[in-house]
Amino acid sequence: MEENKQKYLSLLSEIIAKQSIILGPGMAIMKARGVQGLVVDDSGKVTDVDGNPAEMVQKLVDQYVELSGQIVKSALSSIFVKYPELKKVD
Repeated sequence: MEENKQKYLSLLSEIIAKQSIILGPGMAIMKARGVQGLVVDDSGKVTDVDGNPAEMVQKLVDQYVELSGQIVKSALSSIFVKYPELKKVD
């Protein structure tokens, strides 16, 4: 389980990094910190999750979709390809 958690932390951090390019780091980190259960440092790295990591991924993506719409899912699809063993978001 710990190995999977590390992969989820990496996945979540990559999502924030990708959104930092699109939205700017301040906005990307602020929206990520709006997800209850995510612990995000000042550089945008997710250091811990409190709860189901797959649900945290969904909530994080939802935060960004709320801002930018479907373009977010398209932009993030290349990241999800790198983590085929982790649960996908709709």
